[in-house]
Amino acid sequence: MNCPHHFQIYLSKTRSYRDLPIRLAEFGMVYRYEQSGELNGITRVRSFAVDDSHIFVRQDQLKDELCSVIELIQTVFNTFGFSDFKTQLSFRDDNEEKYGGDFELWERAQADVKQAADEMKLDYVIEEGEAAFYGPKIDFMVKDVLNRTWQLGTVQVDYVMPERFDLEYVGSDGLKHRPVVIHRAPFGSLERFIGILIEHYGGYFPTWLAPLQTVIIPISQNYFDYAREIYQKMIDAGLRCELDERNEKVGYKIRDWETKKIPYMIIVGEKEMEAKRISVRQHKKGDLGGFETDEFIGKIQVEINNKTVNN
Repeated sequence: MNCPHHFQIYLSKTRSYRDLPIRLAEFGMVYRYEQSGELNGITRVRSFAVDDSHIFVRQDQLKDELCSVIELIQTVFNTFGFSDFKTQLSFRDDNEEKYGGDFELWERAQADVKQAADEMKLDYVIEEGEAAFYGPKIDFMVKDVLNRTWQLGTVQVDYVMPERFDLEYVGSDGLKHRPVVIHRAPFGSLERFIGILIEHYGGYFPTWLAPLQTVIIPISQNYFDYAREIYQKMIDAGLRCELDERNEKVGYKIRDWETKKIPYMIIVGEKEMEAKRISVRQHKKGDLGGFETDEFIGKIQVEINNKTVNN
C-alpha cells in the first residue's frame, strides 16, 4: 500500500486548517504475494499499478470531498460505458481483531459514508465485514460480459491511520487537530481494469479508446502515393492510423483488419484518387460510402472528443 508514503509527505511540514483539503495522488506500484492458484491473467497479479490518492480534510470538509470523489468515479464509469454496476457500503462486523481504532471512530466514519451515499442518491446495499482494517468503504461493483462481479472504484474514510501516524493540523483556534483521510481509487488496479475493459468491449474498443483507430488500404500499388497522402493527413490530425501496403488482395486485408476489430478502414483506388475522396468501412457496420478526407477526419474527431461508445 502507498498510504504511508503520502502520510510522510503530509508530515514533512506543519499544516494549517487553511491548507486543507490537501490532495495527493499517484499511479504507484504495489505488490501482493498472492497464493498459488489465485493468479489469473492480468485481472489478478502480484505486481500492479494503482491510481492511489489520499485526501486530507477537516471534519467540516469531509462530506463535500466524499461527494466529489463519488462523482469522479461515476464520470469514469460513464465514460467507459459501464452501466451495469452496484454500489456497496462496506462496513465492519463484530470481529474486533480484523479492525484497528476505536469503535466510536468507526461509528462516525460509517455515518459519514452513509450520509455521502444518501446525498448522492446512490442505490446501495450494506455489506458488513467487508471494510478495510482502517475504515469503511463505498465500493462500486461492476459486472463484466461474463456476468462476473468486480470491485473497481472505491472510496474509503479513515480515522484510524491519522491516529497511528500522528497526523495533525493547526486549527483556527490555534490548537492541534486530526485530519480525516479519504482513500480513493476510481480505477483500482489498472491491470485489472484493462482486462475487464477488453472483455467488456470484446476487443472492439470505441474509437477514442482504440489503440489503432483507422487503417488505410490501397487497392493496388498504383494508389500507394495517394494512400500515403491520406495517411499523412490522418497523422497530422492526431489520429492513430496505419497504412497497409502488404502485397495481399484487398479482400484478404479487409477480412484481416475486420478480425482485428479496427474501428474504421479507408479504401482507396482509382475512383477515390480521381475524385480526391475516400471510401470508408466501419467495423461490424460495413461500407459507409464515400467521404472527403477532411469530412471524415471531422467525423472521427467528434467521436473522439465526445468519447462516443458506439457498440
